[in-house]
Amino acid sequence: MSTDQPSGMAPLATLNQRFLARLVDTVVLIVIDVLVSVVVYGDDLSSPTDAGGGKQAVATVVTFVVYFLYEGFMTAARGQTLGKRMLKIRAARLVDGEVPGGDGWTRAAVYALPGAFGVVLVGPLFWLLNSLWCLWDRPYRQCLHDKAAKTVVVAAV
Repeated sequence: MSTDQPSGMAPLATLNQRFLARLVDTVVLIVIDVLVSVVVYGDDLSSPTDAGGGKQAVATVVTFVVYFLYEGFMTAARGQTLGKRMLKIRAARLVDGEVPGGDGWTRAAVYALPGAFGVVLVGPLFWLLNSLWCLWDRPYRQCLHDKAAKTVVVAAV
């Protein structure tokens, strides 16, 4: 399969590498969610369904904003979240293979912020479609957040 990558760009990451990296970053998301829930629910944590929808909405929005900051900072600065670092892959600008810089924030916004709409089911549906997009995208195996930021995921060399 020809990828028509810019000359000198590292090879594309495999789908398995991307999946496992995202799995690690999902653990980060769960940790953020637990910490935010402890703060938002306070004494109501033992029975969050009794705490009201307002607290649930606040916890969801805060969780995904914090996750956006994690994704954005890590991707803009190094092209790698913790998961990508563990799997030795990174996000790169499609045009030249460099670290995404400001495009990392676009990538993070399209990936993480729709999750804040989880209360109305829009976020999870978009998140699923976004994440699965790389299964059929050619030639770069980009997810929607990659397309929005004009990035690809490559081997970290």
